[in-house]
Amino acid sequence: MDAPDDAAVYALDEEHALITTVDFFAPIVDDPYTFGGIAAANAMSDVYAMGGRPLFALNIVAFPINDLDRSVLADILRGGRDKAEEAGVAVIGGHSIEDKEPKYGMAVIGTLPDGRIYRKSDGRAGDVLALTKAIGTGVISTAIKRGTASAEAIAAAESSMLRLNGRAMELARGFDIGSITDITGFGLLGHLSELARLSGVAAVVESASVPLLHDALKLAADGAIPGGSLRNQKFVAPITQWSESLTDAERLLLCDAQTSGGLLVTLAASDAEPFLEALAAEGHTAAVVGELEAGDPGSLRVL
Repeated sequence: MDAPDDAAVYALDEEHALITTVDFFAPIVDDPYTFGGIAAANAMSDVYAMGGRPLFALNIVAFPINDLDRSVLADILRGGRDKAEEAGVAVIGGHSIEDKEPKYGMAVIGTLPDGRIYRKSDGRAGDVLALTKAIGTGVISTAIKRGTASAEAIAAAESSMLRLNGRAMELARGFDIGSITDITGFGLLGHLSELARLSGVAAVVESASVPLLHDALKLAADGAIPGGSLRNQKFVAPITQWSESLTDAERLLLCDAQTSGGLLVTLAASDAEPFLEALAAEGHTAAVVGELEAGDPGSLRVL
């Protein structure tokens, strides 16, 4: 617990280990089937972030059975099952309770196929930072709740959240990787600062290189800001040196709380271009967004 990682690893013997995680949350999109798929992809992401391959999962469900039609629950579970099937994961059970608000997620169990654990603490000064998905899902989800998100923004956010991180993880294995983590509730800067702190280095972020989802910047400027994103920005403020040219909305998006976000991969600079090319060839919106450097552990410079 002194060096927290994305999932728990339990060694069975010197060669084999299990990796496990759990995640669930309330709906962030309107369509029940899509919500189920996003929740499943999000739950599996922490296994991928540590180099694991998920094997099976258990559903976690809370549902107002007397207030919503059972077909809504069926659609949520079907969305989760289909996303798990896409990942080659068997859903073999679960547990449900009655609650006033629907919630869904999974406990996921996997293995480490090559025996290597990708820890947050293995980043190296000189590594570049590759991000495998655009950011802005927190802002867009808030705009969906307010009815201000465009159809294009909704489609972009849903497509991003539904994309599994498994293939990006598999591609990363072929390169000189330091650390990997996934970008979720603490936002890009929150997760990066933790990785840098645990690795004993500082980090630089090139804000103009960070890919953003459609309309995310506009919606942030219009005030569609989740409470979690504001808390993230407050958390990183004491350790972050901001470029004066950045707007409030641009700063906020770098702290935006993500759901089923991409992987943040630290790797040798010489591997950056071929890694991005491999990701782009399979449809990932990926970019190099900065680098790790010697400095106060966990400190950030945002250019």
